[in-house]
Amino acid sequence: MNDLFRKKPVKDLLKKNGDLQLKKTLGAFDLILLGVGAIVGTGIFILPGTVAANHSGPAIILSFIVAAIVCALVAMCFSEFSTAVPVTGGAYTYGYIVYGELIAWLIGWVLLLEYGLAVAAVATGWSSYLISLLAGFHIIIPNAISGPFDPANGTYINVPAIAIVLGVAYLLTRGIQESAKFNKLMVFIKISVILLFIGVGVFYVKPVNWHPFMPFGVGGVMSGAALVFFAYLGFDAVSAAAEEVKNPQRNMPIGIIGSLLICTLLYIVVSLVLTGIVPYTSLDVSDPVSYAMEIIQQDWVAGIISLGAITGMTTVILVMAFGGTRLLYALSRDGLLPKSMSQLHKKYKTPVKNTWMFAVVVAFFAGFIPLAKLTELVNMGTLLAFTAVSIGIIYLRKDKNIPSGGFKVPFFPTLPIISFLLCLFLITQLSIHTWIACGIWLVIGLVVYFSYGKKHSLMNKNKG
Repeated sequence: MNDLFRKKPVKDLLKKNGDLQLKKTLGAFDLILLGVGAIVGTGIFILPGTVAANHSGPAIILSFIVAAIVCALVAMCFSEFSTAVPVTGGAYTYGYIVYGELIAWLIGWVLLLEYGLAVAAVATGWSSYLISLLAGFHIIIPNAISGPFDPANGTYINVPAIAIVLGVAYLLTRGIQESAKFNKLMVFIKISVILLFIGVGVFYVKPVNWHPFMPFGVGGVMSGAALVFFAYLGFDAVSAAAEEVKNPQRNMPIGIIGSLLICTLLYIVVSLVLTGIVPYTSLDVSDPVSYAMEIIQQDWVAGIISLGAITGMTTVILVMAFGGTRLLYALSRDGLLPKSMSQLHKKYKTPVKNTWMFAVVVAFFAGFIPLAKLTELVNMGTLLAFTAVSIGIIYLRKDKNIPSGGFKVPFFPTLPIISFLLCLFLITQLSIHTWIACGIWLVIGLVVYFSYGKKHSLMNKNKG
């Protein structure tokens, strides 16, 4: 029993690992853009309209603010962990310190599911937007190779989805700095498209469309907050880059909290403009932002928005795939997975083997399997990690071996406890099918741990 809950000594995490040491190249600005790249995807082009129409009305801006407050509490917890223990692995590594090996493994196991399904699901959406954009230029991709295996509807493989996953994997193998440069370009394009929508749309806003402001009451605002909360997911992936950050004590909090603030501002302004252009009752469509541009006869902007959605999803795929590969690297370096997954390329200092393993598996799911019913598992995995990190801060403060300095969550321990309770509440809102599927995944994880991980863990050597 003691072996199952053996904790990773902080001194072992902070010491240099020779050939297993990732290269430090990232600054605060790189981290902010990684965060924005992970958070702002198709959600900003869809959720403000659909949630406003069915739950919040123009008060959708309050829903985004409430969700941002919850995420900010979690983000502060991640910031304290990442500055105290600036190593790769994110919530898994933090769990190893405060809960012990078995709990850490389970956290890592559900996060692998989160990253993998998120990349596969977003790649599927990326494929749909690409097909739509190319169709506007009269370039048609055959239906047979543009959708998951479904012979009844004439689709057999989603080639564009597979292509984007493998393309991102290749980019990640070339080094984090190169990936960060590509992410910067994509984020700038994405933000430019969003600012274009705001700049054009603000001249067509009719304040009368904001009345009634809260048609569904406070309950509608809160239910809307539960839905738009998932538009913020992705900032946690930034913590996976801690080991590759220059001056992590300063830069990690700036990257995590800064990206969250920028995204919150973008969500609020887009929602204000959108509900000001079109009555909220008309926004229950699959592409509300493009629809608003068509209403005011700005079809050229609607076409550019498709480009923005594609670049937005590209950055989400990039950052979530990055988080998944770094998590595999951390699990392997600790001996819980085969050593080949923590081997670094001599030139690029990236875990090339695990990147391609991750990409091939995810590309298979994206290319052949419909994911609509599985994507809610992304939310489950994320929230479980959030609860573990939130309450883990209390245990972290008690560890006298943790280096002093760095970011500290204010109003300790009140804010971490509130963060924990809010995340727990959101978990209870997920469907019973999601709970069952997550339970099955955890059982598989236990089998892997007891058949391989426990036996090969580096903690066995420390014990000896």
